[in-house]
Amino acid sequence: MRTAAIVVALAATVLGTALFVRAVARIVGVVRLGGPTLGRTDAPRERWKHLLVETLGHTRMLQWTRVGVAHWFVFVAFGALFLTLVTAYGQLFDPRFALPVIGHWVVYEWASELIAWLGLVSILALMVVRARNRASDRSSRFYGSNTWQGVYVELTIVGITVCVLLIRALEYQLVGGVVHFPLTFFLLPAGLPTGAVETAVVVLAAVKILISMAWFAVIGLVTTMGVAWHRFTAWPNIWFKRESSGATALGALQPVNAGGTPVDFADVDNFDEDAPLGVGAVEEFTWKGLLDFTSCTECGRCQSQCPAWATGKPLSPKLLITGLRDHAHAKAPYLQAAEEARGSLPATVQADAARPLVGPIQVDGDGHAGVVDPDVLWSCTSCGACVQQCPVDIEHVDHIMDLRRFQVMVGEEFPEELTGLFKGLEGRGNPWNLNAKGRLDWTKDLDFEVPVVGRDVEDLSEVDYLFWVGCAGAYEERAKRTTQAVAELLHTAGVRFAVLGKGETCTGDPARRAGNEFVFQQLAMQNAETLTEAGATKVVATCAHCLNTLKNEYPQVGVQLEVVHHTQLLNRLVREGRLTPVAPPAGSVGGRTITYHDPCFIGRHNGVYDPPRELLEVLPDATVTEMPRNRQTAFCCGAGGARMWMEEKLGSRINVARTEEALATGATTIATGCPFCRVMLSDGVGAVQDRAGQDGGPDREVEVLDVAQLLLESVRRGDARS
Repeated sequence: MRTAAIVVALAATVLGTALFVRAVARIVGVVRLGGPTLGRTDAPRERWKHLLVETLGHTRMLQWTRVGVAHWFVFVAFGALFLTLVTAYGQLFDPRFALPVIGHWVVYEWASELIAWLGLVSILALMVVRARNRASDRSSRFYGSNTWQGVYVELTIVGITVCVLLIRALEYQLVGGVVHFPLTFFLLPAGLPTGAVETAVVVLAAVKILISMAWFAVIGLVTTMGVAWHRFTAWPNIWFKRESSGATALGALQPVNAGGTPVDFADVDNFDEDAPLGVGAVEEFTWKGLLDFTSCTECGRCQSQCPAWATGKPLSPKLLITGLRDHAHAKAPYLQAAEEARGSLPATVQADAARPLVGPIQVDGDGHAGVVDPDVLWSCTSCGACVQQCPVDIEHVDHIMDLRRFQVMVGEEFPEELTGLFKGLEGRGNPWNLNAKGRLDWTKDLDFEVPVVGRDVEDLSEVDYLFWVGCAGAYEERAKRTTQAVAELLHTAGVRFAVLGKGETCTGDPARRAGNEFVFQQLAMQNAETLTEAGATKVVATCAHCLNTLKNEYPQVGVQLEVVHHTQLLNRLVREGRLTPVAPPAGSVGGRTITYHDPCFIGRHNGVYDPPRELLEVLPDATVTEMPRNRQTAFCCGAGGARMWMEEKLGSRINVARTEEALATGATTIATGCPFCRVMLSDGVGAVQDRAGQDGGPDREVEVLDVAQLLLESVRRGDARS
């Protein structure tokens, strides 16, 4: 029996190792098919630091605390128990074998037993989590995942940890000494025959090796088994993440990448018309993109947070990434073969190579199904919830936007509603295609003058801030009231500011997020010239999208600005005593109950969570209540990613889902800090109230207001009393 165990274990080792090494080579080959990327090796010391923090500290996993803790123990067990595998090989030949140097060092033995127990308990807990979240419908984050792969990996870990503990219990029978076997000495009855114990050690050592090598063989045969391979690929994927600071791949979109350098849209004379604009085939992703796809562990955290998926749309960030992964690996043999040899490849490989990257996933006749359905691509709001949640730093939004860029700029395939958006942005510098003369209409009802650069002040050196009004703030009626409120508050606080008036044009955010980099660059360069001539250095913005673009994306066109959101500046002015909220008169009926909605582009994309809340908390007549999903996990309003200008034809409406969540708090006021969010939530309140007769609605009047309006209402009371 011992001989058979030795032969089988060693044969399995040779086979498992060979398949694993071959798979590593294949995965590296797939990743190398990708093109050059932008800036992935800067600040190596910072990258190493953040790699260790994210992996050893499990900072991303611990966003879901209990699951994160359990996964940490499994993660530690996976690495730490490697030495027990080495020991198992020695025990094949000598049941009393102990590692050289370490031997029966009590610290090692205590640690190995404790880790094995914790790993076993933790993996059983994770198996319960998977069972409770059965992938039977869209509500499960595991829906669409390869269930057998996840279960197989979990059972492998169970088998290994059980073998470790049983072998330790058998060793106790041979060696003795409870102090060396504190957590296993009790597992087996005392007094077992020595010969039987020695044989059992050899057999269990062989079983442990077989389980381990079977795992290596299986993942060696299935290179797309992300639930297993992420144990190896997550490390480089995190090290090569977009931001060396450790931040997620949110905020700015990457420039259009051609051969590892940004495309220069300003140099029209030397513009390469053959330069790739976005991604039209899987091999046109960067190597980091292909590494992203390979690293997906199919945990479904991104899927569980996606507003499109939650409202019945076909976009699942997880399924998008795994679909691209499977296609990349399936097409790889075709791309790696010599051109003259491609015709002799298996029909399945040639069929995968012929599939369009973006196209209907169901086709008739001889057509090839697309890898990414257009409805999937255009359902994204670019809210960033997927990126925020991903424990291995996959950059979903960047990949979606690269796909959109190709569709718009090369394929000219995009939702018809975007035609009007692009026309308005190109022709009149705003999404509504309105005359630039109307950009100062919001100032007409104010009882003070708003300085305009070039008319009232020569340049911005004469004031503290440029007030970037934005298209919504200048043209949309509800947003204009926010603009007026901010201007009045700044005026009251003695902050010197000026606006660009007709000199301001759209920052280009909706064009860029819709994939039209040409229009974005046109607008960005126009604004860059205006801002430079005006001497802009400090900017306050009321629009979350304007803030994100000016702060994070305009450095790509040579403009460096200190940009703050109006809630940040107003909060500072209140703390400094330059604005004083005042309680309503005694005897006033009730106060406000407010719930705050985090705009994605000042929240997840820029980390502004506290200032708006602190402003609401100082309002004397207000009670602030949180929605279940808030801050980093806040649910999107549905307007981002240029969705503001596209009809929601699939599933239910995102803004209504968020509004219902807000109304469930019992709030009488929904506060926000973005004009797009305000429009979407106001429309959501209207939709809920319209159906109140049939399904029931809020038994109270509900307002949707900007935080600045609520602050102004309170500050004005003080002015009235004085």
